[in-house]
Amino acid sequence: MEEVKPQLIKITFDGIEVEVAPGTTIMQAARKIAEADESQAGLVPPAMCYYKPLPSSGGKCRACLVRVAQGSAKDPRPMPKLVPSCITQVQEGMVVENTTNDAVLETRKSIVEFLLINHPLDCPICDQAGECHLQDFAFEHGSAKTRYEEERRTFDKIDIGPNIQLHMTRCILCYRCVYTADQITNKREHGVMGRGDAAEISTYISNAIDNEFSGNVIDVCPVGALTDKTFRFKNRVWFSKPEDAHCECDKCSGKAIVWYRGDEVIRVTARKNVWGEVNEFICNTCRFDRKKTSDWVLEGPTKVKRSSVISANKYRANLVPKPDFAMKLAATQFKPIDDSRPYVTDTETIREQSIENNDKANHRSLLSQNN
Repeated sequence: MEEVKPQLIKITFDGIEVEVAPGTTIMQAARKIAEADESQAGLVPPAMCYYKPLPSSGGKCRACLVRVAQGSAKDPRPMPKLVPSCITQVQEGMVVENTTNDAVLETRKSIVEFLLINHPLDCPICDQAGECHLQDFAFEHGSAKTRYEEERRTFDKIDIGPNIQLHMTRCILCYRCVYTADQITNKREHGVMGRGDAAEISTYISNAIDNEFSGNVIDVCPVGALTDKTFRFKNRVWFSKPEDAHCECDKCSGKAIVWYRGDEVIRVTARKNVWGEVNEFICNTCRFDRKKTSDWVLEGPTKVKRSSVISANKYRANLVPKPDFAMKLAATQFKPIDDSRPYVTDTETIREQSIENNDKANHRSLLSQNN
């Protein structure tokens, strides 16, 4: 009997038409466009909580909000509010606005500001720096200023096991680690405790997380809230060399990325797709115990986006295009320089001008205070 294929649904996303299967979300439709044409990757809404390998994830961070300008061909009315693209399913004739809508872009700035209200600026010491989704989100959609002046939320540090370090002050409550423990392990020791601003990821009565697949919560965490103790403070990702490798393992697929510092294996992670999502989860034995080259069969260098900071010092400078967000930021903060001014090299003149400029700055400061 001939198989009947489901009729595809046609939608328009930022002026681009795409056909997808029924039940597809707006986020997945946008990713389909980008997968067909890599130059359209910038159209895909950001995702801080949505994780395709984890069913039921999404709808919490609101980073992927889009405007539905036309609900469907049958009902062309626009949806009254912005909707999360990761959990909103497409309908025939739907028209979606993402990067083409100013309200969406302004809302994303507010979402970044909201996420950074309590998230500490630990980037210089955080092991997640360089591969942090919140860093990417803030650079691409955030604002250089914040209106928040209150003290950040802080939590006492707790020990949740020998291999995983929990920094609850960095957590954005995306729930990815909870879904991971629920769906790929047979025993979950941690979850979300408390409510409101007191909500936190924690273990019940200070239990340790010792499940054989518990290390995967490190890979799914979009920030530095869950990090690898065996890699802690050892190196920056842009100084390390990732290699695809595999091994014989009776617990998982054995396919992983082995990170080198010189000849030393400093950490092992699961392989991820172009959207930063784990392809196949790996066990703790592969992740924490196999730290020798002899434990692995190397396949070759990991393919890294050339716009990623991880690619630093691995490609020629003329082959690394500058990210769009960097060019946009430079354009908004560019200040023209008056080259007609005389070039002063005399030390005494420089000293006098410095004193004069300081006096002017102090005068402006006093005027602003008095006003």
